[in-house]
Amino acid sequence: MEGGKIVVDASVVVKWFVEERYGGEALTIRDSFIEGLIDIAVPSILYFEVLNALKYSGAFGEDELKRIARILEDYQFTAYELEGAYAEKTVEVAMRKGITIYDASYVALALIEEVDLYTADEKLLMKTRDLKIVKYLKDFEI
Repeated sequence: MEGGKIVVDASVVVKWFVEERYGGEALTIRDSFIEGLIDIAVPSILYFEVLNALKYSGAFGEDELKRIARILEDYQFTAYELEGAYAEKTVEVAMRKGITIYDASYVALALIEEVDLYTADEKLLMKTRDLKIVKYLKDFEI
């Protein structure tokens, strides 16, 4: 594993399926993962968040969303359930940073794993700007 491990949030993975700003960088992350250059760790909620965002984008029907659900499963990310020390860290981050438990689950995972979190969520970036591990998607480099 050349590039090590990173955490990505749903704002990055959604860009694998729809054309959005910084989609090229998101696809570079995906391709680097597929090629075995990096490993991706995610909270288990990522799957729900990605499918929900794609559903509400209006760009996908039921069959397409089912196919995307299978694709996400096939990636076999290292997925973490919210429990134990990870759950406690998630609550701590949410309370201290004033962010949702959902967003905090990504930040906490990156903190626990001591890896970078890549996001396209500018509000999350602003609220966690003092944490060096939270990185803007546009700055991803392999």
